[in-house]
Amino acid sequence: METILLQYGWVLIVLIVLEGLLAADNAVVMAVMVKHLPMDQQKKALFYGLFGALIFRFSALFIITILVNYWQIQAIGAAYLLFMSAKNIYDLKKHKNEQEDELVQKPVKKGSGFWMTVIKVELADIAFAIDSMLAAVAIAVTLPHLGNFDIGGINGGQFVVMLIGGFIGVIMMRFAAQWFVKVLNDYPSLETAAFLIVGWVGVKLVVLTLAHEKVGILPAEFPHSTAWELTFWCVLLAIALGGYLVGVRKKK
Repeated sequence: METILLQYGWVLIVLIVLEGLLAADNAVVMAVMVKHLPMDQQKKALFYGLFGALIFRFSALFIITILVNYWQIQAIGAAYLLFMSAKNIYDLKKHKNEQEDELVQKPVKKGSGFWMTVIKVELADIAFAIDSMLAAVAIAVTLPHLGNFDIGGINGGQFVVMLIGGFIGVIMMRFAAQWFVKVLNDYPSLETAAFLIVGWVGVKLVVLTLAHEKVGILPAEFPHSTAWELTFWCVLLAIALGGYLVGVRKKK
């Protein structure tokens, strides 16, 4: 029994680390989505959006075997992120040479309202959630069964481990997103880099969609291969580092 508990404890740690890594790029997207809101509403939008997403993740664990068949969810998420990235980078370049007073007035052109922003945060997390839940299932099902009951077609012990890992992951994403909002406010010139990262995350969802078994354009194992993971993180870090260096220089 002690050996089984140790196995469960180790897998839980692995799931938390995995969720933390996945939360990093997701959090940048969340931060960009709420940045246009007033300061006092940004935290609320993240809280409500991720709270709704947490409920979705909990519900989705019961139907994960059905949900994974719908590659269209990730395809829509990818299309939206790529559109948002391209549109906002275009807008930033369009206003690059405008007078300073016009740039200051730019926020008056409000983005989405509070509740629409909350919905967008939830929808974005739903697109991200499928991949993280699939990874969690793949890891959790290697555990020995604990208890004599199943939940959603998954052993009860395995289900609880996935639920705890997912819950902690959403909390990590929430606080990471809040930190990214602060960074974007401190270094406004990082906004272009942030939208580039949003677009790159959109590419990540495109890869996941193309590798879906019902699409089959890319090999199913490619999105989780070492080569692609290294490429994704190296490019993301390069964008973030480049944006940070430019931001620091401009702030000086």
